[in-house]
Amino acid sequence: MRKRVKASFDPKEFLAKVGEGKTISKYRRDQIIFSQGQVAEAVFFIQQGKVKLTVVSEQGKEAVVAILGPCHFFGEGCLNGHPLRIATSRAVDESVITRVATATMIATIHNEPKFSELFMSYLLTRSSRIEGEFR
Repeated sequence: MRKRVKASFDPKEFLAKVGEGKTISKYRRDQIIFSQGQVAEAVFFIQQGKVKLTVVSEQGKEAVVAILGPCHFFGEGCLNGHPLRIATSRAVDESVITRVATATMIATIHNEPKFSELFMSYLLTRSSRIEGEFR
């Protein structure tokens, strides 16, 4: 009996294809992807375009938190228990974005080491970049 060889998992291919718990959408310039205060139930990955993240304070002042480009994740607060979005995300220009449902994201992190490595690398790089801005 032959053993089936599992096909090599490619994280970029995973993020580029629609599948269970994943959708891909196109956004127009200035279109909102999600708003501050909405239920947080997915992580997003930018395939093309740019996304601006903003927060509005209780006093009504808006601040730009980040402008992200291709190969960036955003909205990952849902993975650490944030039930609501803490920022608004808006397409800066025409964008193609993959939405990965929380359950799918968690399962993929657990089951696919290459994806876990990609995601952790992204988070650590972003964290280091943020720390560098405050030195």
